[in-house]
Amino acid sequence: MTDKNTPVVAFIGLGSMGLGMAKNLLKHGHKVIGVDPSTTARDAFTAAGGSTAATCAEAAAKADVVVVAVVNAQQVDMVLYGDNGAVSSLRKGGLVMQCATVPPAFAKSLGEKLAKTDHALLDAPMSGGRARAESGELTFMSSGSAPAYAAAESILAATSAKVFRLGDAPGIGSLVKTVNQLLAGVHIATAAEAMALAAKAGADTRAVFEVISASAGNSWMFGNRVPHMLDDDFSPLSAIEIFVKDLGLVLNTGHEHRLPLPMAAAAHQLFLAAAGAGWGKLDDAAVVKVYEAAGDFKVSSPKS
Repeated sequence: MTDKNTPVVAFIGLGSMGLGMAKNLLKHGHKVIGVDPSTTARDAFTAAGGSTAATCAEAAAKADVVVVAVVNAQQVDMVLYGDNGAVSSLRKGGLVMQCATVPPAFAKSLGEKLAKTDHALLDAPMSGGRARAESGELTFMSSGSAPAYAAAESILAATSAKVFRLGDAPGIGSLVKTVNQLLAGVHIATAAEAMALAAKAGADTRAVFEVISASAGNSWMFGNRVPHMLDDDFSPLSAIEIFVKDLGLVLNTGHEHRLPLPMAAAAHQLFLAAAGAGWGKLDDAAVVKVYEAAGDFKVSSPKS
């Protein structure tokens, strides 16, 4: 390793959360080589002082750690093992820190596959959204070996407010993230339903928000997403399509274990309806538009 305190990082995925993470690594003294298909993302990263590479293999060849912050398991597999994939050039003993929300079984098998080429995996899905990625205050639900944690120590320190070490085997972190996504998706869906009921029945929706924020019905997602609904501002911070994918993952995990998940299934249908209506790239709070369209009303309200 170049420097155990500041390993060279190949950062794959400079998207909504990845760009903030990569910038924080720069601030903490890491050399970071970014990879992303988006010219805009690459330009934003170089403007912050980072460098970029044309392929994952090119970046990994110069790195001690590969951080993967893409959308799903298919993309993880592609950037690691596809044409010019990172694993082909990552040094022996190098670490892959996998941050996407993926099926637990995929994370487990990825760890086994990497071990065969003398590479370690830190299964480290994250939570907190773009704002906490930019402030370096993410939560990581992680699992992996002691050497994997040691290799990632400075990266976790630069990007997180809290790191949960959940076990020594890849897959455990992803399982806990799956549980988190069940709750997050259901909370957004029920927040939308509650605000829709308030609006349709004639309540002042801003007053309702204030009351619920101080009452037992509150949740972190309610407090974070309802303001988007009130402002009718669905600029994407976390898109509808993300929860179409993540709640689908939740339901597949339930199916694998023969456990019914009716609340998750109902929320999934709501996000599917929103995506089907053409709102998939909007912020996930736009799931409220399904109710608005059905009832011909608006949850949004002018600020007093």
